[in-house]
Amino acid sequence: MERAVRELWAESRDLLGLGSPSPDDTAAAADVPRADMPPTPLAFLRDHVSPGRPLLVSAAGTRHWPAASLWPTASYLTDALRSTAVSLHLTPDGRADALAPHPGRPGSSSRCFASAHVRRVDFPTAVRLIRGSDPVAGVVAYAQQQDDCLRGEYAAVAGDVDAHVPWASEALGCLPEAVNLWIGNAHSVTSFHKDHYDNIYVVVSGEKHFLLLPPTEHHRLYVRDYPAAHYVAEEDAGGEHQLRLKLEMEEPGRIVPWSSVDPCPASPEEMAAQASSFPLYFDGPAPIRCTVRAGEMLYLPSMWFHHVSQSPGPNGLTVAVNYWYDMQFDIKYAYFNFLRSLEIDDCSSGKAGALEGDLEEKND
Repeated sequence: MERAVRELWAESRDLLGLGSPSPDDTAAAADVPRADMPPTPLAFLRDHVSPGRPLLVSAAGTRHWPAASLWPTASYLTDALRSTAVSLHLTPDGRADALAPHPGRPGSSSRCFASAHVRRVDFPTAVRLIRGSDPVAGVVAYAQQQDDCLRGEYAAVAGDVDAHVPWASEALGCLPEAVNLWIGNAHSVTSFHKDHYDNIYVVVSGEKHFLLLPPTEHHRLYVRDYPAAHYVAEEDAGGEHQLRLKLEMEEPGRIVPWSSVDPCPASPEEMAAQASSFPLYFDGPAPIRCTVRAGEMLYLPSMWFHHVSQSPGPNGLTVAVNYWYDMQFDIKYAYFNFLRSLEIDDCSSGKAGALEGDLEEKND
């Protein structure tokens, strides 16, 4: 079965024109198809939406946005949102919605799914905390509220960008369900996950660095069930500068399916442990790498797995907007569910020793 699935990985990438180089062959790494101008709705539907193929569109698609010139400045957003309260997500290390050591099992390999501590602050305070974020200090701040926040708490600046992406809306036959604003610095990292949305992701300041895997490579990410936890804040008398975050298990408990793979381990020892535990990822074809620069927009088809890191712009921030369009639960979704139901010996035999503690958590 593993051999057949590996053949599927290569054939699927070949069909999409993306190639499947080995992890060590960085020179042959596939590029996401790029367009110098936004596509017509027909071309977008035919060449990208229907086959599920990403697309990177140049800055020509956003030059008319007021945000393109205003948001990268040092003070525009702070002045425009001075009296606005926003939701700020806080973690010790910049990894929200990611795996973390299980707080109830110190010293073990058991992990949990950790969500950020969310605090309402005025926007100038949010920007100050984001710019000053550092894992060494134990707090990394990221504005990543994913509830249509650009048209909600950031409505004062929503008019600086298009309300929707016209060529995408026409091709997809609908308007976006949510439009979100993201503001962070270099320390915020989003772990591998997939969304049930067609995503148009636009960077306004700085850069976003994506690692991409198509839905056919689901098995490579070792999606397991993890108990949910969240960070809570403990403050000393010094206030926010003495903020400490503690991870607590959620009550009542709930289970979250999540990828077990960290594609960018911090040390050679951690890399060796990851490669030993998750060989389908580290021995498979290299992930597709894509950097989205200021002004550019990435079309990310629904169900594609993506890991995201970022680099700040001249204002010290990475600022992005994304448009989520409802996915079509069509034959591609049925194929994905069928593929997900298949068992591969490597994934099901338990031979990856580091997973043993993770699998025990299903009974928590």
